[in-house]
Amino acid sequence: MSATPGATVWLTGLSGAGKSTIAEALAEQLRAEDRRVEVLDGDVLRQGISQGLGFSREDRDTHVRRAGFVASLLSRNGVLTLVPVIAPYAESRAAVRERHASDGTTYVEVYLSTPVEECRRRDVKGLYAQADAGAITPMTGAGDPYEPPTDPDLTIDTTGRELSDVVHGLRTLLHEKGLL
Repeated sequence: MSATPGATVWLTGLSGAGKSTIAEALAEQLRAEDRRVEVLDGDVLRQGISQGLGFSREDRDTHVRRAGFVASLLSRNGVLTLVPVIAPYAESRAAVRERHASDGTTYVEVYLSTPVEECRRRDVKGLYAQADAGAITPMTGAGDPYEPPTDPDLTIDTTGRELSDVVHGLRTLLHEKGLL
């Protein structure tokens, strides 16, 4: 494996913004280059370390902090950790950033600013439709708030963008930060 400094790259944004798709595409490229990389997908984490948590603000904060803890552990051990997790609240994202700072690990925040209308149009998982029908409550972007980052390292609206273009932009950022 090629030596890559560990870091956490947190991809935040609404459901349907492209977080997981982008993280997996970047991870695939990096693995092909023999780099140490891990994806901590929010949906997958909810089946493991966050199993049993709901979607109240308290449960979401717990989920985000757990994801941040695992990401920090991996990052300080030389793994480039991609974290596609909605993380709707600024306070819990700030707590994750602070944990990384106290651990001496790099934290990069990428905000996928894709508008809710586009996310609804994609509705890959059918979540917005379920929320509209009252089957899912609360849902971020459909009645539950999302607090956009005020100072992310990179902001990307994925509307009408090719996946390869978005991944290239993210790679450019990581290269500029000395992480690739």
